[in-house]
Amino acid sequence: MIDKTVSNALEAIRDVQSGMTIALGGFGLCGIPENLIQALIDRNITNLTCISNNAGVDDFGLGLLLQRRQVKKMIASYVGENAEFERQMLSGELEVELVPQGTLATRLMAAGYGMPVVFTPAGVGTEVAESKEVRRFTFQGVEKDYLMEHAFEPDYAFVKAWKGDRMGNLVYRGTANNFNHAMAMCGKITIAEVEELVEPGELDPNYIHTPGIFVHQIFQGERYEKRIEQRTYSKQEN
Repeated sequence: MIDKTVSNALEAIRDVQSGMTIALGGFGLCGIPENLIQALIDRNITNLTCISNNAGVDDFGLGLLLQRRQVKKMIASYVGENAEFERQMLSGELEVELVPQGTLATRLMAAGYGMPVVFTPAGVGTEVAESKEVRRFTFQGVEKDYLMEHAFEPDYAFVKAWKGDRMGNLVYRGTANNFNHAMAMCGKITIAEVEELVEPGELDPNYIHTPGIFVHQIFQGERYEKRIEQRTYSKQEN
């Protein structure tokens, strides 16, 4: 039987080095690899390029790495909730590449599909298209310009799932599925942390989101905070 388990996050990242590129799953503060981020902090791995939908908040998620100046470049589609991210970007301390959200997801999945480039109309004629190749295609009877985008090639992908088995098959829950599956597809090495680690055969194959073929290491995480990015309350009517 294939067994991809490791004991904890520190063991999982033992070969991660400063200067590497890491793709990290999650959407807002939902489904982020909390244990793996903490392990990067504990080992003081620096000069990182991070690919993520967003950059956490000031005191949680990727925001913790930004506070400690462990990130040299962020590739993301949304940065609005992190004041430290904004400060570092505007001051020139942090290199930032903003990517349309759909393009971000497609470039991640393209790596898993073995496609070196994809073409998209998103970003044509904007700053996103600077220094990129544009080609004109006729599709569904409409001729227009498409921007060539390269698939991401991160050294590692860190993802977080609800359940996983020892063979690396993963099941996400709710919004956590938004970017974790795409991130898992793109890593040269993908490490998954899960809330519950089960034996092979316990997961219904009809509900597996990420097949174990994409996952190289897996471990059961601990002490998940599962923070809510913004709490909104309705007014109580008398």
